[in-house]
Amino acid sequence: MDKNGLSSFLLGLGVGVGIGMLFAPKSGQETREIIKTKAGEGTDFIKQRGTELKDTAAGWVDKGKEAVGRQKETLSDAVEAGKQAYRDAVS
Repeated sequence: MDKNGLSSFLLGLGVGVGIGMLFAPKSGQETREIIKTKAGEGTDFIKQRGTELKDTAAGWVDKGKEAVGRQKETLSDAVEAGKQAYRDAVS
């Protein structure tokens, strides 16, 4: 965005805020209380979702570790079987 675009955006933002304040259906104190309440609700929602995402990610990590462990065992068994087959063939 160039300087003219940014200036136009900021001007529009200022005009919008001014008109919103003129035509607001509630007093400033009531509006601030509503904003404060909604912000608190938003914060609680974000914390809850963050916890849920963290738990989900931890579950995925655990499943991944289990899968890697199983693959390691399978690979180790295959290598050992290969070694035994080589020993049997050479002997």
